[in-house]
Order: sequence, then C-alpha cells, then structure tokens
Amino acid sequence: MSGGRLANRYALLRPLGSGGMGRVWLARDEMLDREVAVKELTLPEHLAPRERHEAVTRAVREAQATAQLRHPGIVALHDVIVEHDRPWLVMELLRGRDLGALVAAQGPLPPAQVARIGAETLDALSAAHARGLQHRDVKPGNVFLTDSGRVVLTDFGIARQEGQATLTEQGLMIGSPGFIAPERLEGHPGGPASDLWSLAATLFLAAEGSPVYDGPVAERIKNTLTRPPRPARGPLGLLLAAMLARDPAARPDAATALHALRRLAAGQNPELPRGHDATVPTRRKGGSRVWIWIAAAAAVLLVAGVGGFFLLRPGENAPPSAYNVPLDLCKLLTPEEVGTLLDTRQAPAVKPSADEVGPKCGWTTPGAGVGLQVQKDSDTPDPWRMTPVTAGRLLTNQERYWNRSEKLQWTWPEIGVKQSLPANRGAIRKVTAPGEGGFAFELSGKTGRIHSSFVLFRTANLVVQVEYTTINNKPTDVEIRNTAQKAAQLVEQGLRRAS
Repeated sequence: MSGGRLANRYALLRPLGSGGMGRVWLARDEMLDREVAVKELTLPEHLAPRERHEAVTRAVREAQATAQLRHPGIVALHDVIVEHDRPWLVMELLRGRDLGALVAAQGPLPPAQVARIGAETLDALSAAHARGLQHRDVKPGNVFLTDSGRVVLTDFGIARQEGQATLTEQGLMIGSPGFIAPERLEGHPGGPASDLWSLAATLFLAAEGSPVYDGPVAERIKNTLTRPPRPARGPLGLLLAAMLARDPAARPDAATALHALRRLAAGQNPELPRGHDATVPTRRKGGSRVWIWIAAAAAVLLVAGVGGFFLLRPGENAPPSAYNVPLDLCKLLTPEEVGTLLDTRQAPAVKPSADEVGPKCGWTTPGAGVGLQVQKDSDTPDPWRMTPVTAGRLLTNQERYWNRSEKLQWTWPEIGVKQSLPANRGAIRKVTAPGEGGFAFELSGKTGRIHSSFVLFRTANLVVQVEYTTINNKPTDVEIRNTAQKAAQLVEQGLRRAS
C-alpha cells in the first residue's frame, strides 16, 4: 500500500517493520509537514463481521486510553483512524534502536547503564499504571533508545485498560515467550506487578547478554512456570531476583524498585528493604494448569519483528485485572436472576445505598432479601482505587474480623426484621470461587436455624460481599447457603459483563 493515504492526511511512504499485531509504516503528516510512524493493526481473518466491528471498536477505545498518557518515556500517540476495515495508530517517529538490537550488537551493558534504562522505563510504566493502563508486552524490542538519549517504552498496541476487555483477549493470550510473567502464563489477567516481572526479564537480558529463560518456545514457557530464574551477576543481581519472584505479592512495589534502580544507576547500593534482599522465587499455587500451556505451545504462532505471539487460552471472559471505573452495582444482577434467587415471579425494586465500607444494593421482599456491597479499606477513597494487593489485604482483615465475632446483632427492616436481634456466627468456610477465592459464613437465630449466609470474595482489585437472608420457614440451611453462593457467582458474572 506504499503511496496510499489515510484520512486524506497521512501519506504512507514505506514499511518499517511487521509482526503479529500488524505493520508499521513510515508516513508523512501532510497537514503538519512532519514524518510520523503509522501502525496498521491487523485482525484475525476468521472474525465474523460483528466480531470484527467489536474488535475495531475495542482497539479504538484502547488507543484513546493510550493517547491520554503524557510522559517522555512513552511513545506519543497522535491520532487513531479506522479505514480499510481496520484501525491505524499514528505515533511519533523515533530514531535510534531498541534495547534488543543494542545488546545484540554490543553484548552485555554496564550495570549502571542497565539500571538507568530500567529506571526510566519503570517511571514510564508507573505513569501508565497510574492511569489504569498495563503494557503487557514489556520486552527488549519495545524499549527504544533514541539517538538523543531518551529511553522510550513503545508498542502499547496490546495494552490493557484496567476493568476492560482487550482486543487480544477473545480466548487468546499475547506476549513474548520468556518475558511473560508466570501468572499470565497460568491464565490469570495479571496486573502492574506482571509488567514489573517483564521489565526485570528485559533488564536481565541487557545485563547478562542472554535471556532468563532461553530455548524453544515450549521450553521457555515450561521453565518460566516451573523453574526459578538463574541469578544475574553483579550489583543488579539481588534486585532482579526480587523483581522476578514467582509470586506477584513477593515482588517489590514499583516505587521501591524505581528507588533501587536509580541508586544503582548512580553507582550506589540499591538499599532493598528487609524481606527483598534475599528473595527466592517459589512456585505459585495453581501449578496444575502448567500442562495446558506446555501442550498449547505447539500451537504458538511466532512472528518476527513487531508484536508477540498468540497462545490459546482455556476459557473466555477472564476477569479484568482491575476495575478502576465506578460501576452501577445495582445492575450486576438482572431482574430475572433476582427473581430466581428470591423465588418470586417479579423482581423487587433495587435499593442503592452506601456506608463507610462502600456502596451497596439490596433487593428485598417480605421475609427475604439479597444484599451486595463492594468494600474498601479506610485508607482508600472508594473501592475503584483499590489494587489487587490492597484488596487481598482487606479480604484477609475481613476474615480476621468475622472470625473474632461469634455473637452478633442483626436487623433488616426491609424484609420485616425491624428490631435488632441476636445472632450466632457459624464457622468460617474457605471458598475457592467466585473470583480469586474468599470465605463464607452463616448466621443463625436462637433456635439454631440459619437465616443468613454471607460470601466475601476478591475479584481483581475488588472485595465483594454478597448476602442472602430469609426468615421464611421453607428453605433449608443447605438451600440458604447454596442460594448465597449462587448469588455471589451471578454477581461475579455481572462484573465481567460490566467490564
């Protein structure tokens, strides 16, 4: 398509590279008389017209999120165009070479230079994470070193807006073997800590001249999932080991890693906090899924140049890594679902409210009700600003709180319990679903009969509490417990739909 034009403004001059996510062109912006880079995003050929339209819409939305980023370490996105039935991203043109090409030409780089590149890249990543955007393909080929000395993180084309599904998430996982964090290979959506792992793998290659995990694709995937990374030498060794911890929660946070990288760049001791100075990556739970990825590696499509690889992923509609946009909680359950839970033909009107813990919704009939609340800790203004780490901590604290409280007072005027009544809390039960797991418990009255069942679970950065209560005589204890569990599962499905 050399010689073609886009939006009657951008003249495509010649291809600069191509890969799994499309082709990059050298182009001229005739309106502003400047050279730009234009990325042509290609879509899978098998997509039906409706799926293609949805994919294009999603790609434009992701580009709009990326365009909001303003940072010297992030390639600037000037424009997004939809022509020829696909999206085109107009970006600033960078002159120089990527980190992978530099290491291939010069071999391992000095530790201080690697640390400076890492610090500037992490500063850019942190700016993206602060806007709820993950990169998901940090690798040497996407860290660009300009002739003027800038370190620029490129190719946000597969980035993910927290709380949103992405262009490449329709049953696919994308990234580059050897630079994908273990949790993403296991099928989890990952989060900012996953980008940190990928950055550490990138810096490892820059410091050592070879990747953490090498070999054929299947071997890289298998070793990432089952073997600890080999240690890097020199002053970067301890920091990279900490950043490459198998468990995301064991990795240093971005601020700690950035401080350490800046000190290393200045030739100083990194001053890792206690607990990170001798990190030994351990195998993550859920390793039983490893065989899925190793078997699927035979179907991997490797593409040279720009882009990464696609890997079939078990299941669809994976939960997003974070919900950072307020959702209408009262729409997470459909009227039909509420009617089924409360055993009524016509679902009752929903009653939204809020307290210091977070927003909540209630659906009530005489004698029964379903309640939903998304919670936050006392240090966070609203639940949408929680992170997966703080949400996990909140869930743990909630379990400790309920474990201490065996005799309670409860009331629910909307279902007919207008005066506070004593209740006994049953044993705390661990649950593995919905979400990333949580716990449940029941409340019973003076007769010992259960009247309320609670399920608290974490999904991404949210802690959700679902309650089913009935003072009617018909449901059994088991039925009450099962109804609460079903309600929690429906709420999680509603969250996925809302994302």
